[in-house]
Amino acid sequence: MFKRKQRVIQIKTDEQVQAMRAAGLVVGSTLEVLRAAVAPGVSTSELDALAEQHIRAAGAVPSFKGYHGFPATICASVNDEIVHGIPGPRVLREGDLVSLDCGAILDGWHGDAAITVGVGQVDPARLELARVCEEAMWRGFAAARLGGRLSDISHAVESYVRSQGGYGIVEEYVGHGIGTEMHQDPQVPNYGRPGRGPRLQRGLVLAVEPMINLGAAGTSLDRDGWTVRTRDGSVSAHFEHTFTLTEEGPWVLTAPDGGAARLAALTTPDPVTASP
Repeated sequence: MFKRKQRVIQIKTDEQVQAMRAAGLVVGSTLEVLRAAVAPGVSTSELDALAEQHIRAAGAVPSFKGYHGFPATICASVNDEIVHGIPGPRVLREGDLVSLDCGAILDGWHGDAAITVGVGQVDPARLELARVCEEAMWRGFAAARLGGRLSDISHAVESYVRSQGGYGIVEEYVGHGIGTEMHQDPQVPNYGRPGRGPRLQRGLVLAVEPMINLGAAGTSLDRDGWTVRTRDGSVSAHFEHTFTLTEEGPWVLTAPDGGAARLAALTTPDPVTASP
């Protein structure tokens, strides 16, 4: 999400990955609390306070708050705001689309995830944008294999988005490695050819986060130095999960079920189209 200096890729032990799972569950449960709280009339600062309360009650620390001066626990990005929106007095309105990005530190390990939520009754085109963005993320996880290459994930994300229409895929902001720091190498773009980049190996933990726009891919940065918007004013969607690879396949550390249900749906043949 945020830009950071180049660092060495951090490979975790099985025990360290388990610790990251604990941090990931704090993030995942916080986002579910926020999802349930989103409604017309709720302010983004109220959501921020709710997130901080939930994270601290779990014995964790908000990882965004104070990060390079960021003033809040979550990023709340509404409509044409892509990422890094600062929570404040803004009140959510019927039909809005809001991205909620959350991070937590537990016992020195980070979790990071994001969801996009519709507020009340939302235009179908906006809901479809969010669906495509989330599905593209899961397609990225499903494409990851031990021994594969990082850009296999990127290619799967891009291929799905392109197959669904003329959405703009944001290129300036990408996914990232994660561990004892929120942002580590390698970067995980949401576009590119397969078969490139570092090998996907056991102990590598990545945050995959597609950002796609209903219009063009161009972005602009607000004067606050944080909020990123679509240049053409179109609506944007953003999803993110932290995951790693095991011998059995992807394990999504910030999903309550480890991503089992969504990944199973992607690998199970459609009974209507499957060959006999």
